[in-house]
Amino acid sequence: MKIFQIALIIFMFLLNLVSISPAWVDEGSQLSKNHKYFVGERVVWLYKARADSDHIQRIPAEVIKLGSKQVQVRVHTQDNKFVNRWVDANKLENNKNS
Repeated sequence: MKIFQIALIIFMFLLNLVSISPAWVDEGSQLSKNHKYFVGERVVWLYKARADSDHIQRIPAEVIKLGSKQVQVRVHTQDNKFVNRWVDANKLENNKNS
């Protein structure tokens, strides 16, 4: 009887591992919310230094990750390095030159 109970507990544990999806995996929702960008795409980041500024800089970037509300982009700096920044998807536009 004891072996049956242990087998039942192990079976239920394995069933729970197979049937549930981990909470930290958010890939499906990321693709559906930011469907107009994909990883590796070259985009232009419309950057404003301050919210009240009228000057908008157009910075070329590459999409690294897709988040539920933001997109992570890689920006090339002047000293031949890269910096990753999380950017609102509304502040990006498709790069016409790529």
